[in-house]
Amino acid sequence: MRMMVLALLAGLMLTGCGRKGAPSPPGPAADVTYPHTYPQE
Repeated sequence: MRMMVLALLAGLMLTGCGRKGAPSPPGPAADVTYPHTYPQE
């Protein structure tokens, strides 16, 4: 029972690590020469 609780807590903590939304090119939007979609890892 304790292992299940620890695994659940570890899983919940890891899900909060990623950034939300699609990746975007770095820098100001006016300086992006060739806008295209970036792959999500």
